[in-house]
Amino acid sequence: MPRLRLALAQTNPIVGDLEGNSVAIIDAVRRARDAGADLVAFGEMALSGYPIEDLAGRPSFLAACRRRAAELAAELGEAGLGDVVVVLGHPDGPFEPRRFTTSNAPTAIAQNVASVIQGGAIVARYAKHHLPNYSVFDEYRIFIPGDELLVLRMHGVDVALIICEDLWQDGGPVNRVASADAGLLLVINASPYERDKNEVRLPLVTRRAVENDTCVAYVNIVGGQDDLLFDGDSVVVDRHGRIVARAPQFQPHLLVVDLDLEGDRTRTA
Repeated sequence: MPRLRLALAQTNPIVGDLEGNSVAIIDAVRRARDAGADLVAFGEMALSGYPIEDLAGRPSFLAACRRRAAELAAELGEAGLGDVVVVLGHPDGPFEPRRFTTSNAPTAIAQNVASVIQGGAIVARYAKHHLPNYSVFDEYRIFIPGDELLVLRMHGVDVALIICEDLWQDGGPVNRVASADAGLLLVINASPYERDKNEVRLPLVTRRAVENDTCVAYVNIVGGQDDLLFDGDSVVVDRHGRIVARAPQFQPHLLVVDLDLEGDRTRTA
């Protein structure tokens, strides 16, 4: 019977503080391991903080993020935490510049990615498909989109991985989850708080669960960055759209949930 103990690590990353954010990540992985978790997921850009804005255009910063992600994977292995699968959001690059179709000016050299860490190394990688360019977001200018769906096989469960806006937009990776027959859709996010945000966010999560006949785990960051505030409110819903576990708002938290996906039963560990 497919069973998975999942941990959602709701952290408060600081933009540019790669070392400090890494300390928080290692601590959360250790606590997840001690709670018996098989898989622990962090929010979008949990390593670098979010939003990184024009730091995404600095090759030295991107190289530092890539190097720190690899070093962090090795440190987790050396600390005896390599058996836990870790999904970590961070910027990656530098890549060959993507050019605007209407101009010869080079633009994005970075991608917004989720790295999968196991056994002291990065073993897989997913790049965000849909790059928001409205409201407070400026991702289309600074990131290169991905185009492939990543599905992990764990304890007899297929886990599909996407990033934030990929959940909001019809088409793209979210519409391929059902055909992939994934038992769990894992979404890592840096979703800013705004009044009545939960009136649209939670219904979206539950709708995607029902549409794809899959459990959905949504992990968000917390804390303030300039004029943005991130509220956490990470949540797990079953394939019928029912809430089975939920983290508090506005504070770091480790949410641990047991998933019995064959019987469609879940409980907080």
